[in-house]
Amino acid sequence: MTPLLRQFISLLLIAALPVIASAESGASLYERLAGQAKAGTCFEVDIDLDNGPGLNGDNGELTYPMAFNNVAEGWSWQPGSRPDLEDYYRYKFLPLGSTEEARGEYRAEDQIGEMQTMQVRWRYDYFLAFDNIYDFYRREVNDAAGFASHLPASLAANTAMRARACLEEPLSSESTTFWKATHGQPVDFTLKKRYLIGKLQAIDFVDRHSATIISSVTPLPQAAP
Repeated sequence: MTPLLRQFISLLLIAALPVIASAESGASLYERLAGQAKAGTCFEVDIDLDNGPGLNGDNGELTYPMAFNNVAEGWSWQPGSRPDLEDYYRYKFLPLGSTEEARGEYRAEDQIGEMQTMQVRWRYDYFLAFDNIYDFYRREVNDAAGFASHLPASLAANTAMRARACLEEPLSSESTTFWKATHGQPVDFTLKKRYLIGKLQAIDFVDRHSATIISSVTPLPQAAP
């Protein structure tokens, strides 16, 4: 199957997805798809606008900046990249929300002679990682570059964002970082970053009240051969 045909089929599958008031959450989607779904599985997911750059209206229209949404995990590095032609980080991300768990507590002595109660907490951050950002806008040195809605900035408070994507190998990834409790910060903290990996098909700007798609960003027309 050629890349062009694969993209055409993916767009047909995406178009068949129903318009719903709220797409599946990042946590629920990850649990359902990671390790179980196959490449080509398409889905919709709500973007977490409370974490990340959020919607920017500085130029008079709503834009979601993407310049600094780089996946910094090792599998995203491109050490031999030429800055004038490609990015060091292959993948960009969209935040899909977080969940937190309290996992009990224990007594310990981090400072000599002083016993403390140490809390144990875990947080899971969910992301959509994709490597086709420049299908949606041309590559340029511009910190404000991102998904342009062509909607007035005054609509920011009533506008949500949703991503449409299809999984591609390796489908998903997870990283773990741990911070040990100390006297000054008595919390054992574990952070897990969980990624669904695929090709972005479209970004929808959605009216929060009616769940109506009021603007969509789709791939730029392909250059003529």
